[in-house]
Formats: sequence, C-alpha cells, structure tokens
Amino acid sequence: MKTVLKHLAIILCIVLVSLMGTYIGLAIYYHNAFAYGTWINNVYCTGRSIEEVNADLVQDFSYDGLTVLDKDGNSCRIAAEEIDYQFDFIKALEIYQKQQNPWAWIESLYHGDSRELHPVVTYDSEALAHILDGIPFLAVESGESDVERRIAIIRTNHGYELLNERTEVLNVDEAREAIVEAIEQSADEVSLQDAGCYHDLELTAPMRETLALWEKVEDFQQCGIVYVMGDEQIPVDASVVCDWIELTEDGGFATDENGALKLREGAVEEFVNGLADEYDTVGAERQFRATRGDIVKVEGGTYGNRIDREAEIAYLTDAFLQGKEELHEPVYSQKALAQGRNDIGSTYIEVDMGEQMLYYYVDGIQRLSTPVVTGNTSRRMGTPSGVNYVYLKQKNRILRGPGYASHVDFWMPVKGNIGIHDAAWRRKFGGTIYQTNGSHGCINTPGDVMAKLYDSVEVGTPVVMFY
Repeated sequence: MKTVLKHLAIILCIVLVSLMGTYIGLAIYYHNAFAYGTWINNVYCTGRSIEEVNADLVQDFSYDGLTVLDKDGNSCRIAAEEIDYQFDFIKALEIYQKQQNPWAWIESLYHGDSRELHPVVTYDSEALAHILDGIPFLAVESGESDVERRIAIIRTNHGYELLNERTEVLNVDEAREAIVEAIEQSADEVSLQDAGCYHDLELTAPMRETLALWEKVEDFQQCGIVYVMGDEQIPVDASVVCDWIELTEDGGFATDENGALKLREGAVEEFVNGLADEYDTVGAERQFRATRGDIVKVEGGTYGNRIDREAEIAYLTDAFLQGKEELHEPVYSQKALAQGRNDIGSTYIEVDMGEQMLYYYVDGIQRLSTPVVTGNTSRRMGTPSGVNYVYLKQKNRILRGPGYASHVDFWMPVKGNIGIHDAAWRRKFGGTIYQTNGSHGCINTPGDVMAKLYDSVEVGTPVVMFY
C-alpha cells in the first residue's frame, strides 16, 4: 500500500511540474509576443512580435489628408504628401503590449482582446504652418483684432440688416491646434465649429444699445402684406418698409416719446402711388399682338384698372400698424375683367381699323372674324384707337346724330356714343370703304355676325381698337 501511494505521489509531482513548466513556458513565450486572442485593427496578433504586427498594420493603413471645415461650409484640403506625413505603429504597439500580463495568459483562453490603435504620426511642422497661413478663413479671422469687430445696423438692398462681427468669432490659435490634433489622429475631416473654436466676444454698452435698437428696426420691418396684382405678387417686405422709418437730421432713427420708431409721414402714400402708377392701365399704352401678326402700340381708351389710392393708403396704413399678414387685392375705383399688367386677358374683341376687320377671341381661341366699316376718315370721323370695353348691350335701338336717325337691331357701345352695331343699310364691308363712306365713328358690322357677337359678348369685355 505504501508503495502505491509513493508511486502516485511521484506521478502527481511529475504532472504538477509539467503543468508548471508549460505555464511558465507559455508565459515566457507571450512575454515578447501578444497574448492569445489579441486582435488589433482587425489584424490577428496572437503569438506575433511587435515588428510583425506593425508590418501588417502599416500595410493596411492609408491616409490621404485632412479636410478642414469652417462654420460657413467653406473647406480646405491638406494633402498628406504636402506635409510629408509619416506613420508607424511601433510605439503604440509597445505601450499596448506592456499592458498585457504574460503570466495571466490563461485568462485569454476564455476571452480575447480587440483594440483599435492609432499610429504615431510625424510630419513637417513648418510645411503645415505654411499651409495654415494660406487658408482663407483662417487668414480673414486673424487679420482683424477683437477690438475692431463691430456691431452696426446697415442699409442694404434688402432693407436694414444687422452687422454683428462679435458672434461666433473664430479663435485662430484654437483652430490651428484642432487641425494639428486631427492630423495627429489621422482624421479625415475636422469641423472647427464642432471642435469649439468659435466664441462670442464681450459687448460694450454702446453695442448693447445698438442691439436693442436693432430689435425695434427688425420688428418695424416685419410686414406681412402681399399685394396681389393679377398673376403677380408684390410683397411689402423689409426692402420696402425700410424707407418708411423716419430719420433724424443726422441719419439716425427717429423715435416717439415711448421710444418706438416713427412711421415717416407720406411714406405709405408714396408706396401706394408708385404701385398705382405702375399698375393703373386706364388710358395707358399697351403692347398688343394683332391677329395680322405684328405687335402694335395701343394708347388711350376707357378700359383698364384704376386703384382707389385714397382707400389703399388708409388700408395699408392700418394693416401695417396692426401687423397684419395677408394676401391683399387693392381696392379699385375702376376694375377691368383681369388685373395686373396684362389686363386685356384672353377674351376680347379686336378691331383692326387698318385692315377693317373685327375678331372675337374667347380664352385665346378665335370665335368670330368679319370685315367691318369704321369711321369716315375723309370727314374726320375716324374711329379713335384705344382699349375700351363693352359697357352696355341693347336691342332695337335708334341711333341719333346730326342729320341722321338709324335703327339697329343690336347695339354695344364701347366709348361714349361709339359702339359696335349692325348696319342693314350696307351691302358691303371691309376694304377702303371707311376712307370715303365710313360711319360717324361706330363699327358697322354685318347683321348675321352681329347677332352672334351680341349673344356671346359679356358687358365688360375689352375692345382693342387700332389702325
């Protein structure tokens, strides 16, 4: 029995010595190599030396350079070759390997270790400094001292605007440090705003007063009235309203006893008059494409739009002071079928007195075409040109004048006593009849055509008359 126990003890000692030898041997093995289950930058490193792992990491790593972004979206590219960028993982690997305990290798059998290591970077600092000196947004910021940065209310084509050079000011030194750090970290991009390189500067008492005044100017300019002029919209925005602020003799902003900005006397009236001058069309010269193919100028006549200036001045003054925001069609003292610059629209009667032809268009489509006879030009009764409109429709009317009384079945006056009507006493129309045997000024039209025209045309339809 003693012999058996002795043999068992010897065997146990041999096993323990073998295990200890194996453990110590592996510890010595991992002393100069990475532990079991080690992954670095997706490279398997178990049992491998620093030099071997470094060779693989260097081969897999690449760096083209850094893109620098400012807060306004401007960018600058610093290429790696421009600064002689070099990299190596040796030092990073040495530090990491020292953190591993070779005597605790058995723990790695149960859980591995995965790390992301950045290379140690070297570069030409003088070359980088030269590049940074040439970056536009860095040069602009460094070219002006903090004392020179101002706050001012300036006039532009869009109205008054605030010039504030003391907010989000780039700290150039911090920006350069952020760029250097990004290169040393081998980053592809660095945002100077995200890096916290922008700061607001302290304000002086006059600057705070300017900001308080700007709040009043900004509030004054926030007008939400938009004029609807046919197909056009005319906003009464800051570019318009900025001229409504009363100014002092030295060019400052005038305020009332409560400190509010003053509305300049006559400012609203000037705007409404300007709007009316541009869009009032009664008697205005128009460019009209005739059926015969050319563009004719037609001036005068009774048709068109005329803004009620007094009513509009009252409306706009009240709407502005109340801060209304709305689409607004002006009040018209005379209103055509269409508004805006092209108030004739696509439904109209065209009387080409040079060609002695009358045409009727509906939605741009020609519905009627007929020869006519207009005023006798040899007797100085020529039908006047202009853009007029059908202001009445009557049947069975007696037309009277010096020395005549004529019955017509259909009567459509367009300007005073001048109108379009049938003329049963005529057998021929068109040609040069009007030159010697024309009417007293009316547009004589064949009876059958006049009947159709009368039934189709609505009161208010424009009548374009020209030679």
